[in-house]
Amino acid sequence: MQSTRQQLQSLAARVLEDAPADEAVVLAWPLACGSAVAERTQATVFQNGTLLVRVPDRDWQSQLEDFSPQYKAKLSQLTGIDVERIRFEVQRRA
Repeated sequence: MQSTRQQLQSLAARVLEDAPADEAVVLAWPLACGSAVAERTQATVFQNGTLLVRVPDRDWQSQLEDFSPQYKAKLSQLTGIDVERIRFEVQRRA
């Protein structure tokens, strides 16, 4: 029997496969990084193999860059799209 987590990932994969590539990777970000990171970050655009993610400060930027290989692998697994790079950008304050 599939766990609830597996069922949700399977459902997400089906939804994401129908989305355009640029939207699918952005939509998959919260699933790849988890809710704690998703609450503090924002994936904004996927273009030319690179996902742009806004982060609150340089500490977050540095820490998330260390996890970039795992996030890229998870995004590719969820979407079937090759994510070559994740660029973490500190969000500018208004």
